Amino acid sequence: MYGSRLVSALAAVFAAIAVLFAIFGFVANLGFFVVAALFGAVAYFMWYHASGRFAQRLYRGVEDRAAPGDGRGGFGAGPREDWEPPRDDKAGSRRRARATGGGRARGGARRQRQRARQGGRRRQRAAAAAQRSGPTTAEAYDTLDLAPDADDDAVKAAYREKVKEVHPDSPDGDEEAFKEVKEAYERLSDD
Repeated sequence: MYGSRLVSALAAVFAAIAVLFAIFGFVANLGFFVVAALFGAVAYFMWYHASGRFAQRLYRGVEDRAAPGDGRGGFGAGPREDWEPPRDDKAGSRRRARATGGGRARGGARRQRQRARQGGRRRQRAAAAAQRSGPTTAEAYDTLDLAPDADDDAVKAAYREKVKEVHPDSPDGDEEAFKEVKEAYERLSDD
């Protein structure tokens, strides 16, 4: 939603209405200033949301509160290791462009710490994936009776067919075979 031209246009309309009511306040009655202030506040908050600054501040606050090792301890359902905030393509690319050279150098140390944390998380995920048990990619293709060059749609279709055959609730079902098919699909869909 942020980065939306519609929300930006509505913010501009509300700002114009605020200016109009401010002019009425000068000309006719000072009570119009109250209405102008309300329209101005609405225009500002709509612009704040449409520019992506609201989401950016919200996600930064969540990440800061849930960052491991911040000394606060406690419990909570903060973001997980592999969680990344949603990105809108248009607004995200503008923010990335600003962060890589178009913007100011403000917050550079914080950005470096955040990148270091993310690099550590990536290494942890890679190590966990390497230690993960289950079939190799070649074994997964064999389990699903697929060629190694099969695309995602073929993998999904083969998985659905195999699951129908070996599901424990089917007449010829086998629980172990079902688990193998499921692990094979998970391996191929993770890669």
